[in-house]
Order: sequence, then C-alpha cells, then structure tokens
Amino acid sequence: MPGEAGRGSGRASAGAPTTVGAVQRWFGLDEVPEDLGPTVATLGNFDGVHRGHRAVLTRVVREAHDRGATPVAVTFEPHPVAVLHPDHAPAQVTSLTQRLEQLASLGLSVLVIEFTREYAQLTPEEFVQATFVAALHVEAVVVGRDTRFGVRNTGDVDTLRRLGCQHGFEVISLDDVGEGTRWSSTRLRAELLAGSVGHAAQILGRPHRVSGVVVHGDHRGRALGYPTANLTADPEGLVPADGVYAGWLVRLDLPLEEADRTLPAAISVGTNPTFDGHQRRVEAYVLDRTDLDLYGEQVALEFVDRLRETLRFDGVEALVEQMEQDVARCRTILSTAVPG
Repeated sequence: MPGEAGRGSGRASAGAPTTVGAVQRWFGLDEVPEDLGPTVATLGNFDGVHRGHRAVLTRVVREAHDRGATPVAVTFEPHPVAVLHPDHAPAQVTSLTQRLEQLASLGLSVLVIEFTREYAQLTPEEFVQATFVAALHVEAVVVGRDTRFGVRNTGDVDTLRRLGCQHGFEVISLDDVGEGTRWSSTRLRAELLAGSVGHAAQILGRPHRVSGVVVHGDHRGRALGYPTANLTADPEGLVPADGVYAGWLVRLDLPLEEADRTLPAAISVGTNPTFDGHQRRVEAYVLDRTDLDLYGEQVALEFVDRLRETLRFDGVEALVEQMEQDVARCRTILSTAVPG
C-alpha cells in the first residue's frame, strides 16, 4: 500500500427540489412549497454534523413529531466565512453532499440558502421574516445558545426570542453538548488535520469519511502484493494528515445488504515518498483481497485509527516488511471496530 487527497454540490439537476423518502431538499426559498404546512426548524452550517449538531437536530425531529410538523434544517452554501473573509475560510470537514446525506439520515428536510455578500446584509428581522415566517411557517425554532444570524451576526438567541413573540413561534435553546468541552467543528477540524481520527470519531459519533471515485494509480501496490483503490484527486470530505490508517472501504454503489459493501482496509494518505512521489493521494488496500475490481466505483473510506506517519523507506523490501506489519495491526484494530 504505497503511501497516499472535496466538494460536491449536493444539488439536484434542473433546480428541482429533491425528495429522499419523506425528506425533501430545497435550494432557495422559492423552492419551498407553499403547502408545506407547519415546521420545526434550526439553522447552522452543520459542518461535520457532529454530536453537538446532532443534539440540536434530534431535538428538532422530536419536537416536529410531537407537533405533527416537518423537521427542517436551514443551512448555507458556501460557508459564510468563505464569502466574507475568504483568506480565513476554514477547510470544510464535509462537502455539501455529505452534509445533506447526514441530515437526511436523521430525518430532516433541508433548506440550502446560497450565501452571498448581498444575502449577508439581511437584518435579523429580515432573515426571520423571509425564512422562518414566510417560507417555513415555523411553530418552533431549536438552536444552540451561541447561535448568531443576520448582518454582522447581530442576531442572537435573545433576538430570536423577541421575534418569536412577535410572529408566534417558540424558541428552544440548548446548552452545549460535550464531555467537559464543546463538540465543535473547529475542534473536529483540528483533530483531523493532526491525524487524530480516533478523537475525531468521538466528536462525530462515527468514523470520519472521505469519498470519491476509484481511479487508476501507478499500479505499484498490485506489483507488491497489496493492490490499492486510489480515490480521485479531489475527494469529498476533509482528508486527514498524511499517514497510514486502519479503516473501512464502503462500496456506495452496492445495496446495504450486500456482503461485500463494507470491507476492512488499510488506508494510506501521502505522496509516496519511497518512490519520490509528489502528488498527494488517498488509497486503500482491502485486507486479504486481490480479486476486487473497483475502478469507476463510488466508495467511501472511513478512518478508524492512525497507525503511523508516512515514511520514506530505503527500498522495496523494507517497505513491504512495514506494510505486512501495518496490515496485521489493521486486522487487530478492525476485529473489534464497528463501521460507521
């Protein structure tokens, strides 16, 4: 497994809203159906859809169920900081496509609002009137206590409560969720960039995923006895620090019940320094399988634990010996791990 990373639009073709079972996706206020009925909503970037987000999102779903309403998450694309302060924009943990999938898995419909400099000038009152009142007919809005919105983030939970009294909706504010500290996208991002995928999984409540199409690489792995699946150069999801990881390869094109859908794997992120490589790659060797033809398939790689940093070896023999040790450690780690 020679060492070796995104964004998807998540948008349906032709601008039509997407329905996933009872879950719907709207790309703009004008796509929200007038006959939607009452909703319970929340708002945020939800980068990573981590455990802190999920505390709010699951409360939205519960409140909506109790009220006979539709649960809705309002999110923004691109990230507001990427528009207002592009030089300081954080690396996104998840692509929009991945966020939409996670939100749908929790049972929420999603309203995606394009964030522009013009949109950023909306006052808190204008945002609430256009989004929560006119479009979504909210009965309740569930937010974290640090929620900010409107021009220059001048709206907060107190603002939302005042506007709720004016327009007839309830505001439910939740405290931070975490074990002695906040679960946050900032902390999650830092853990991944440090290669601490185990800590990242604790924040997420599941292994971190990077996904893409399998493409042809240099075919060195097959010659060494460890054929790898190479992801496209711009996969979806934040690629962790260079190194070798234990994880899972999930074949997204196969049905959930298919035996070969989720497979144990050794994952490599890096530039292949032993062979003087320069292009950063993400590739995975499915343990003890040389019969798979994955080219052209859409796959996800789930990162469970980091084995080591990427190293430059003196020759192929030393590399293969290390790979044997890596694969053995992967078997041990994954024997008790559960795929996300």
